[in-house]
Amino acid sequence: MAYAEDARPTPFKRYCKALRLQADTELLAAYRHLHAPGNAWPEITQGMREVGILDMEIYLIDNQAFMLMDTVPEFDHDQAMQTLATKPRQAEWEALVAPFQQTTPDATAAEKWQLLERIYKLGA
Repeated sequence: MAYAEDARPTPFKRYCKALRLQADTELLAAYRHLHAPGNAWPEITQGMREVGILDMEIYLIDNQAFMLMDTVPEFDHDQAMQTLATKPRQAEWEALVAPFQQTTPDATAAEKWQLLERIYKLGA
């Protein structure tokens, strides 16, 4: 499946992350629904923008989630994740999605979503 993309006129950083979800058809359907267009809480998307996240996409295959996160060039991942955790309703959102994820109940978003290592890039 292909996805149309908008051109970005300015440089950005890209982070790729992975998260394992519960292998349960009903939970996966509910997780998809929470992330469907218009369903993420406005406070969550606003908090992401405030810490420097320009765009984010999540892809699923079976019970494995992959995230692409584009940020401002000066983005400090660890600092931004700490700041994001303090934003309005962030803890509530994390508690809501925790039952869908194969993590401990007290894991932070940064602990749940593991950064992936890029091992290949076409071109540059």
